[in-house]
Amino acid sequence: MLNEELKIRIGEALNNPVYEESGDWLNVTLEGGQWKEFARKLRTDQDLNFDFLFCVTCVDWKTHLTMVYHFRSTSHLHHLVVKLKLDRNSPVADSVSDIWRTAEFNEREAYEMFGVEFTGHPDLRLLILPDGWEGKNPMRKDFEDPVNMVRL
Repeated sequence: MLNEELKIRIGEALNNPVYEESGDWLNVTLEGGQWKEFARKLRTDQDLNFDFLFCVTCVDWKTHLTMVYHFRSTSHLHHLVVKLKLDRNSPVADSVSDIWRTAEFNEREAYEMFGVEFTGHPDLRLLILPDGWEGKNPMRKDFEDPVNMVRL
């Protein structure tokens, strides 16, 4: 499916989607409230069939956080990047680990590194960092490490 066709299908599922076309993959930005229903449609709609979630990350822009999800349809061979803009002071997003199992560990990483709370996640706890690092969020730009004197 070409990007123009993807835009039509996505437009049917979202109110006023915001597109960014920089490169070969279509990027769509949306607010968190639309995320769970849209994610379910991406997975179950046979014309979209985004069955492979291969990258989940978070970006700290100092004013807000953005969750970034990369999808591929292994049957249709098209790609999509979904970006969720989150409030930096209380970042919350719906978990999609019940739709794509690969999201479970990626969401845990975003939780520990950036402080994003994932509603409905089955096991939201630290993944890599040792006990005592809860809430420190070392990948945020305002993180300060007085021991190693790291300041971003």
